[in-house]
Amino acid sequence: MGEKTLTRMDLSEAVFREVGLSRNESAQLVESVLEHVSNALAAGEQVKISSFGTFNVRDKTARIGRNPKTGEEVPISPRRVLSFRPSHIMKDRVARGNKG
Repeated sequence: MGEKTLTRMDLSEAVFREVGLSRNESAQLVESVLEHVSNALAAGEQVKISSFGTFNVRDKTARIGRNPKTGEEVPISPRRVLSFRPSHIMKDRVARGNKG
């Protein structure tokens, strides 16, 4: 499997080719969408993109963990984490790969 990474520039280029906006407008559109998604998540909102998946922010409570090397107990502070749950359509598409 290839180890290619999809970047903002790749997204902007795809918008440029497929939508017909200028390269600058395409880059601004991608930045705007990503900023809206980021702001919603930072505010604790759920972001659901149909046929793609759902992004959630979860609050994790403090707990006691273990250092795997020493076995020593270590406190883990409470924190907010981002989670992604892919849609069934996305799961099926990834499972198929490039076959269909």
